[in-house]
Amino acid sequence: MSQVFHAQHDATAFEPFALGSVQWLRRPGDNGNEKLSGGIWQITPEEAPEPFDLPIDQDETIYIVSGHLRIEVKGGDTLDLTAGSMASLSEGAMTRWTVLEPTVEFFVYS
Repeated sequence: MSQVFHAQHDATAFEPFALGSVQWLRRPGDNGNEKLSGGIWQITPEEAPEPFDLPIDQDETIYIVSGHLRIEVKGGDTLDLTAGSMASLSEGAMTRWTVLEPTVEFFVYS
Protein backbone atom coordinates (compact mmCIF):
# COMPACT_ATOMS: atom_id res chain seq x y z
CA MET A 1 0.00 0.00 0.00
CA SER A 2 1.43 3.36 -0.98
CA GLN A 3 1.61 6.23 1.47
CA VAL A 4 1.45 9.97 0.77
CA PHE A 5 3.39 12.50 2.86
CA HIS A 6 2.14 16.09 2.92
CA ALA A 7 2.86 19.15 5.07
CA GLN A 8 2.80 22.92 5.04
CA HIS A 9 5.76 24.99 6.25
CA ASP A 10 4.70 25.43 9.88
CA ALA A 11 6.88 27.35 12.33
CA THR A 12 5.29 25.47 15.25
CA ALA A 13 6.16 22.05 13.78
CA PHE A 14 9.94 22.53 13.96
CA GLU A 15 11.93 20.49 16.47
CA PRO A 16 15.57 20.60 17.57
CA PHE A 17 18.11 19.00 15.22
CA ALA A 18 21.86 18.43 15.69
CA LEU A 19 22.24 22.10 14.70
CA GLY A 20 19.28 24.33 13.95
CA SER A 21 15.81 22.82 13.77
CA VAL A 22 13.85 20.62 11.39
CA GLN A 23 10.28 20.12 10.26
CA TRP A 24 10.04 16.57 8.96
CA LEU A 25 7.97 15.78 5.89
CA ARG A 26 8.97 12.14 6.00
CA ARG A 27 10.97 10.74 8.92
CA PRO A 28 13.57 7.99 8.57
CA GLY A 29 11.74 4.68 8.82
CA ASP A 30 8.36 5.96 7.62
CA ASN A 31 6.64 3.24 5.60
CA GLY A 32 9.50 0.82 6.37
CA ASN A 33 12.10 2.78 4.38
CA GLU A 34 15.07 3.47 6.66
CA LYS A 35 16.95 5.68 4.19
CA LEU A 36 14.41 7.89 2.43
CA SER A 37 13.42 10.95 4.44
CA GLY A 38 13.11 14.68 3.96
CA GLY A 39 11.98 17.94 5.38
CA ILE A 40 12.85 21.56 5.99
CA TRP A 41 15.95 22.52 7.98
CA GLN A 42 16.47 26.01 9.33
CA ILE A 43 19.62 27.44 10.89
CA THR A 44 21.06 30.81 11.82
CA PRO A 45 24.66 31.99 12.06
CA GLU A 46 24.11 32.35 15.82
CA GLU A 47 23.28 28.62 16.07
CA ALA A 48 26.43 27.74 14.10
CA PRO A 49 28.86 30.65 14.59
CA GLU A 50 31.84 28.59 13.39
CA PRO A 51 32.20 26.30 10.36
CA PHE A 52 31.34 22.70 11.22
CA ASP A 53 32.43 19.40 9.71
CA LEU A 54 29.69 17.09 8.48
CA PRO A 55 30.45 13.66 7.05
CA ILE A 56 27.66 12.75 4.62
CA ASP A 57 26.23 9.46 5.93
CA GLN A 58 23.79 8.93 3.05
CA ASP A 59 23.06 10.69 -0.22
CA GLU A 60 21.60 14.14 0.45
CA THR A 61 19.96 16.52 -2.00
CA ILE A 62 19.22 20.08 -0.90
CA TYR A 63 17.39 23.13 -2.20
CA ILE A 64 18.01 26.50 -0.56
CA VAL A 65 14.69 28.27 -0.01
CA SER A 66 16.32 31.33 1.55
CA GLY A 67 19.64 32.31 3.07
CA HIS A 68 23.27 31.53 2.34
CA LEU A 69 25.42 28.47 3.07
CA ARG A 70 28.94 27.57 2.01
CA ILE A 71 29.77 23.87 1.77
CA GLU A 72 33.38 22.86 1.21
CA VAL A 73 33.77 19.30 -0.06
CA LYS A 74 37.11 17.78 0.95
CA GLY A 75 39.08 17.10 -2.22
CA GLY A 76 36.37 18.76 -4.32
CA ASP A 77 34.38 21.89 -4.91
CA THR A 78 33.30 24.70 -2.62
CA LEU A 79 29.57 25.31 -3.04
CA ASP A 80 28.28 28.82 -2.37
CA LEU A 81 24.53 28.24 -2.03
CA THR A 82 21.90 30.98 -1.93
CA ALA A 83 18.12 31.06 -2.50
CA GLY A 84 17.26 28.90 -5.50
CA SER A 85 20.51 26.89 -5.40
CA MET A 86 20.45 23.09 -5.40
CA ALA A 87 23.14 20.54 -4.61
CA SER A 88 23.41 16.79 -4.24
CA LEU A 89 26.05 15.29 -1.95
CA SER A 90 27.06 11.65 -2.18
CA GLU A 91 27.32 9.31 0.78
CA GLY A 92 30.88 9.31 2.09
CA ALA A 93 31.68 12.92 1.21
CA MET A 94 33.51 14.86 3.91
CA THR A 95 32.16 18.40 4.11
CA ARG A 96 32.59 21.62 6.08
CA TRP A 97 29.55 23.88 6.33
CA THR A 98 29.49 27.61 7.04
CA VAL A 99 26.19 29.37 7.76
CA LEU A 100 26.55 32.88 6.34
CA GLU A 101 22.91 34.03 6.71
CA PRO A 102 19.80 32.60 8.35
CA THR A 103 18.96 29.73 6.02
CA VAL A 104 15.94 27.60 5.19
CA GLU A 105 16.75 24.44 3.24
CA PHE A 106 14.57 21.67 1.87
CA PHE A 107 16.44 18.36 2.02
CA VAL A 108 16.01 14.73 1.00
CA TYR A 109 18.12 11.88 2.37
CA SER A 110 18.17 8.77 0.19
